Amino acid sequence: ARHGRALWETLWQAGQQYDICPYGTETMHVLRAEKGYIIVGQDTDGTLTPGDAGLTWAIGKAKPDFVGKRSLTRPDMVAKGRKQLVGLLTEDPKVVLQEGAQIVADPAQPKPMTMIGHVTSSYWSDALGRSIAMAVVVDGRERDGQTLHIPMPGGTITAKVVKSTAFLDPENRRLSA
Repeated sequence: ARHGRALWETLWQAGQQYDICPYGTETMHVLRAEKGYIIVGQDTDGTLTPGDAGLTWAIGKAKPDFVGKRSLTRPDMVAKGRKQLVGLLTEDPKVVLQEGAQIVADPAQPKPMTMIGHVTSSYWSDALGRSIAMAVVVDGRERDGQTLHIPMPGGTITAKVVKSTAFLDPENRRLSA
């Protein structure tokens, strides 16, 4: 720890020729959320499959077999009614949802309300000029374009479901620019 400042200054000087700039962990969280990159354990839990999380691209289709392959095809793992990771865009772009907030389809339903999901990540995106959020929602991808409701103590917040969690450069054009 006593060499921390010296290490910082050495790295800073070495990086000047590359125009490096410092950034904090909150910035890393926003950047990863803008691209739709998940945090395992925050945006997912032990119940989500790669398909539920939109990560089927990560499963080797050419492999004849792999550990867990059978589990991915079990009827309960592909059944309707599973929670799936989706993006949320609030109706008011300035409103940033609270992480962990519960989601309902009908805000007028009697209490106790039936919750259909919850917000997993939520941030203000300077690059997009609006708030963005990820959530796990029952049959989430089938709800693309639907308006859902987030009851909060100060009132209900409305948000539109977007199937993709990649809010910024979803085609990855900047990645290979």
